[in-house]
Amino acid sequence: MTNRILIVDDEQEIADLVALYLENEDFQIFKFYNALDALQCIENESLDIAIIDVMMPHLNGFQLCKKIREQHHYPVIMLTAKGEEIDKITGLTLGADDYITKPFLPLELVARVKAQLRRYKRYNGSSETDENVIIHSGLVLNIKTHECILNEKPLSLTPTEFSILSILCQQKGNVVSSEELFHRIWGDEYFSKNNNTITVHIRHLREKMGDSFENPKYIKTVWGCGYKIEK
Repeated sequence: MTNRILIVDDEQEIADLVALYLENEDFQIFKFYNALDALQCIENESLDIAIIDVMMPHLNGFQLCKKIREQHHYPVIMLTAKGEEIDKITGLTLGADDYITKPFLPLELVARVKAQLRRYKRYNGSSETDENVIIHSGLVLNIKTHECILNEKPLSLTPTEFSILSILCQQKGNVVSSEELFHRIWGDEYFSKNNNTITVHIRHLREKMGDSFENPKYIKTVWGCGYKIEK
């Protein structure tokens, strides 16, 4: 089945260029030049990934990402014209899975899109077996349905947050470094990512889980090594 990609950027030349490269990869494209027009598409279409510019009039990319996360779990990649770390952190905190700073190489964006789709589909497999369900101390993860239940209450996690939590649960009792998390989630597509990306996702996970940084019940930081979930 052809992957369906949403592109939203008020710079028409960039939106058209991104669409062209992705169409050449046989993706189905839904392209918009403002976030307001994209909202109806988000509500009515079944999408696999969204590529959203941050700086747009009326409704910016952060607000649109927040709208998506109210109902959907598919990956979101943010485009930003700024190199400031705060923009990247803001996007990740609101539920984005990746970011890329303008100007960028179109082929790099295509590679990131493919990496996100591979990871998303890997954690939403087609076979229903007991291996798809992870249970740990009130936490239940269903790999196939991308559902997370904590103490009988559903948690809404982004694909990246879900992937991190799944990996840590699968490695219960073992320390997983930030570098290993990068490799497991994004493969070889490291590009300009840094450890702060994982740190932001971990922080957001803890907030959603009500987990304390000082005395965590679930995700423990092992200084200089990485993260782990105790057995």
